[in-house]
Amino acid sequence: MSVSTAAPVRPATTPAGDPSDVARPVTLRRVVRAESIKFWTLRSTVGVLAAAVIGMVAIAMIVALNTRKLTGDVQLEDVLPSATLQGYYLGQLLIGALGVLFVTGEYSTGMIRSTLAAVPKRLPVLVAKLLVFLAVVATAMLAASVVAFLGAQALLGHYRTGFSLGDPGVLRVVLGTGIYLTLVGVIGMAIGWIVRSTPGSLVTYIAVVLVVPGIFSSVLGSWGRHIAQYMPSQAGASFSTSLHLPPSLSPWVGLGVMVLWTVAGLVVAVLSLLRRDA
Repeated sequence: MSVSTAAPVRPATTPAGDPSDVARPVTLRRVVRAESIKFWTLRSTVGVLAAAVIGMVAIAMIVALNTRKLTGDVQLEDVLPSATLQGYYLGQLLIGALGVLFVTGEYSTGMIRSTLAAVPKRLPVLVAKLLVFLAVVATAMLAASVVAFLGAQALLGHYRTGFSLGDPGVLRVVLGTGIYLTLVGVIGMAIGWIVRSTPGSLVTYIAVVLVVPGIFSSVLGSWGRHIAQYMPSQAGASFSTSLHLPPSLSPWVGLGVMVLWTVAGLVVAVLSLLRRDA
């Protein structure tokens, strides 16, 4: 009797040299690329960034048009070099919200679990988001500040003498506005990592950056005003505006205080990300 034997079945293999044969390691470069894709594919982040840029330029032109003729009704803050950059009031709200949304958007959809499963060490996720945010927002806000200033001064030039980037302190004010808006956006990101809820993070951001400094300045007397100058918005404003009313920090001290707030927020955000479950 003959015995037939079947040939052993071998598992299917991919062709030699196929990239799918070897799992790709997680690198910061790949995580940055993934976060960049997330940023540009979310309509909310792109829309808020575009609104901040357009708002900066539009408000600059409106201020220039309203102050083209110097009358007794024009306030001092409206004729200084930083006058046409008052769009930063809107910008700090929008860019702070952008920082919050870039982080909490993943928590609200549950996507953060997939992200942290793909990048188990967690810290590269925060670093990658920060690098993408800094690259995009710093470029956009610095460009918006320069365009807003130059456009407004060109309009003013048809009616009266304006300012140029070469005038004393002007370049610091123009670039300082873009730097301030970028840093305040990073503070929004840090709050997003800490609070994790979009509504809660937005309320916290508005309170820390806008409401609390106003309460200290307006309600708590002289000692409150001295404390308020060290809050993020007033410290940043001392670097990005031309008008300095006492008590206020000097421009470079104000920038230093703003950077300290940003770093402190990121440190707490890192600890929160590493120690808490997603």
